[in-house]
Amino acid sequence: MMMSTTPTLSIKRRLMNCLAQLSAAERETLLTFAEFLVQRHSIEPPTIISPDAPVPLPRPAQETVIGAIKRLAQTYPMLERDMLFNETSTLMSAHVMQGRAAESVIDALETLFAQHYQTYCTRYSAEQDH
Repeated sequence: MMMSTTPTLSIKRRLMNCLAQLSAAERETLLTFAEFLVQRHSIEPPTIISPDAPVPLPRPAQETVIGAIKRLAQTYPMLERDMLFNETSTLMSAHVMQGRAAESVIDALETLFAQHYQTYCTRYSAEQDH
């Protein structure tokens, strides 16, 4: 039993060591990214099997990237999150690690989700034709 907790303790120590070396802004960025990683597992898999229309939610004026991902996941519940994960992660990393502006990343996320929805509709139509 001790063996299973040892790696966790080691990871916690390493993470705490890293946190201690970061500025307050960098700690907040790391926390935002960690929340994003946790959030990706909290979305239930879609149950919709037909290409229902998206349910657009208004974009708040001061929206965070995490907030945009949640909003877009609600707007496009029919999309498989696993299909979006790599591209969403790349955009989130560009914001968190490279300092890309939230507004620019959110614009790209909106485009990404819309493109995946179009692909979803095309795939659904092709399946219905066969």
